[in-house]
Amino acid sequence: MPIDVVCWMHVDITAEHTSEYMDQKYYFCSSKCKKEFDDAPDRYLGVKSPMKMPE
Repeated sequence: MPIDVVCWMHVDITAEHTSEYMDQKYYFCSSKCKKEFDDAPDRYLGVKSPMKMPE
């Protein structure tokens, strides 16, 4: 069973609210969680932007 990456609830695979990001499908318990994810997916997936190394 998929997990909503915003609120960590278990979500049925037939969930109405889904998004695709980087060729992966994500399932959400509500339109609110879907919108939060769509606005900033990297926040919920742990993707960090590259850091500039000090010179």
